[in-house]
Formats: sequence, C-alpha cells, structure tokens
Amino acid sequence: MAKGGGKVVIIKKIKKGGHGHHGGSWKVAYADFVTAMMAFFMVMWILGMDENTRKAIEGYFSNPIGFKKGYSSGSSPLASGASPAQVQRDAMQLALRSLQQRRFEEVKKLLTGKMDSLHTQGLLSSKIEVTITNAGLRIELLESETGNTWFDFGSHDMKEQGKVALRIIADELNNLDNPVAIEGHTDAVQYSRRDYTNWELSADRANAARRLLEGMGIPPERIVSVNGLADKQLKFPFDPKNPANRRITILLPFLTAPEPATIDALKERLAASTPPAGP
Repeated sequence: MAKGGGKVVIIKKIKKGGHGHHGGSWKVAYADFVTAMMAFFMVMWILGMDENTRKAIEGYFSNPIGFKKGYSSGSSPLASGASPAQVQRDAMQLALRSLQQRRFEEVKKLLTGKMDSLHTQGLLSSKIEVTITNAGLRIELLESETGNTWFDFGSHDMKEQGKVALRIIADELNNLDNPVAIEGHTDAVQYSRRDYTNWELSADRANAARRLLEGMGIPPERIVSVNGLADKQLKFPFDPKNPANRRITILLPFLTAPEPATIDALKERLAASTPPAGP
C-alpha cells in the first residue's frame, strides 16, 4: 500500500520485436498457387476441346455420382476413380484420346485416298484396310485372290507392290508419335517343309516389313513388337484357306496420359528442396 491508503498501479511495458518466424506456411500457400495455375491450364485446355468432350467433362463435374452410374459399364474414362489426381488424369486421358482419334481419322482418310489412287492407276492389286479400333489405328495389307501380291508363295522377300504401299504408309506414320507393332499372318494352308512352318514364315514376313519401314524413316525405337502369328488369328475364320488371311498388320496403339503429380507429392518436393529456416 502506498502512503495515504492509495493503490499501487503497476505499469507493464511490452517490448515490441521484429516479425515472428513464419515457419513453412508459405510452402502450403505456394503449393496452392501452383495447383490453381494447373487448374487454370486444365480449364483453358478443356475449352479448346470439341463440344462432345467438353460436355462429357462438364457432366462429370456437375454430377459425379450420376455420371458414374450412367457409365457403370466403364465406357467413360471419367467414370473411374474419385481422387482429384485421378480425375485430373482421366480428364487428360480423355483429351489425349480425343486428339489422337481425330489424328487417326485424318491419317485413315489420307491413306485410303492414296491407296484408291494406286488401284485406279493399276499400281496396286491387293486391298489395304485402315480401321480405328479401341486399341488404336490398324493398317492391314491383305493378300489378293492370287495370294502373291505382297510376297511370293513361301517367300519373305516383299515384292514391289508391297514396297510402294509401305512407302506411303511410312510417310504418314512419320507424322505420328505412337509406337508401332507389326504382325505377320498366314492362312491355314500348311507349309510343306517340316523345319519351316507358318510360324517361321509369318515371323520372317513381319520382320521384312519392319526392316523396310525402318529404312523408310520409322525410328527403330518406335517399333515395340514384331510377331509372327501363323494362322492363329485368321481374318476370315470361317474360310481359313482364304488368301486374304495372309496379311501384314501394322498397329499404332493409343498413347496414354502420364500420371499427374498429386498435391501431397508437390508439397513434399517443395519441403525437400527448400533449406530449413534459421532460428
């Protein structure tokens, strides 16, 4: 007590210092910023797609549960997965698939037109089929009724008509990035030699096509498989001796979208690459 019965007043002085240490909160903010930029890029990308693709993506984000039920058979890439990273990858895959589909259709139209022109000029007597399947772009060099347009009987040396056709095909394949798989097929007529069967013949013919395509500019690293399938995948199974079962098949599979980085992985990389804050 102070003299005179008055109260003692205690005054506390608070010393203000500099700004406190913020720790690693900025990393989270930066990761959120990167995520926002990625989302902005995805929106701009989607806006550049065709109308059907945009509607498919819009339908998913408007009603994910109903969209998944509507595509329970798995026909929509957006129907699988529920995580943000998976949804992002599915959207990328849908966009990539749509882009490749349009490119394959262009190549199909060009190849069909060029082959029809060769037929008209009498430079090609066999049929070449170009189809787009669920697996990718399929080009098949089918033998004619004579059975010796591409190769002589029992031979794996490609004839001139085959080289002309492969040259046109190679010119179009060089404009694509898809891998290339080559298959050789025979009909069900068995080869006369015991030490050289339809297996060897179909494999040798597929390899002959591979060597020609590589010589025409297809990079060897793009060719992912060369198979001889003999008569095990007949074009006309109810007519196994049909000469058209003898064919060379060139398949360009659809490319798949790469796995996107998840937000957690992004944060971990930021934390690992940032030096620890001082005391």
